[in-house]
Amino acid sequence: MKKAAFTILFLMIAVFSMACPVCERNQPAVLKGISHGTGPETKWDYIAIWTTTAIVLYTLYYSVKWLISPGEKSENHIKRVILNNE
Repeated sequence: MKKAAFTILFLMIAVFSMACPVCERNQPAVLKGISHGTGPETKWDYIAIWTTTAIVLYTLYYSVKWLISPGEKSENHIKRVILNNE
């Protein structure tokens, strides 16, 4: 039941995220069918988009990395005080 609900949810998100015909016509070739609106109008818009994308990917990488393997091995780390509540 959960698999079916998630599948339907993801399919709905995919359908709603596709651009409508008017927006698709107004988009540059790189973004056709992906997003709504007029799209980037100058080269500065592309620089802002790629800079933001790089920052988000950098943050995502380190968030997942430190979530999986935090690496605190010190015995006097703050988490030891909290976990060893005496």
